[in-house]
Amino acid sequence: MSRLRIFEENNPDTPLFDSQDGAQIAEALKPIGVVFERWQANQAIAPGASPEEVMAAYRADIDRLVAERGFKTVDVVSIAPDNPKREEMRAKFLDEHFHKEDEVRFFVAGSGLFTLHVEGKVYEIECVKDDLIAVPDGALHWFDMGAEPYFVAIRFFTEPDGWVGHFTGTDIARQFPRYQPERKAS
Repeated sequence: MSRLRIFEENNPDTPLFDSQDGAQIAEALKPIGVVFERWQANQAIAPGASPEEVMAAYRADIDRLVAERGFKTVDVVSIAPDNPKREEMRAKFLDEHFHKEDEVRFFVAGSGLFTLHVEGKVYEIECVKDDLIAVPDGALHWFDMGAEPYFVAIRFFTEPDGWVGHFTGTDIARQFPRYQPERKAS
């Protein structure tokens, strides 16, 4: 389930705000320029679906976002717990950084934790299946996919280089707990 927790930047133990309600999450993120939406596929997505099948299932929402924001590239990324490069991939995103374009992700499956550092507060957003998050350019943040990452996400880019992180060199991301998604019993 989606979740937003907001902390003072120097107090990672006590949230000021904690909600799993999508409408409340969207309202709480709006003042810092973050868009949070819930999308529904127009057709079922089977495990192992191709990127083309994934994008076809969400075509109307993808086309709307591309038209609204002028994205030039849309792709699908899929990471599973057995990926041999999972530790390297996770480490790439764990330190505070920013981008010179919006970071927009739609979670088709699985989950991940976006954490933003804005005006003395830390916003911890757990994104799950059907969540879209749009982090504005220049926003300080980090992303944790967990030790056993599992997610499929549609990514949107305005720059041809795709993901380019500009790291701040601060240690704030290490002051907050790493992502440990709840695993459903088999």
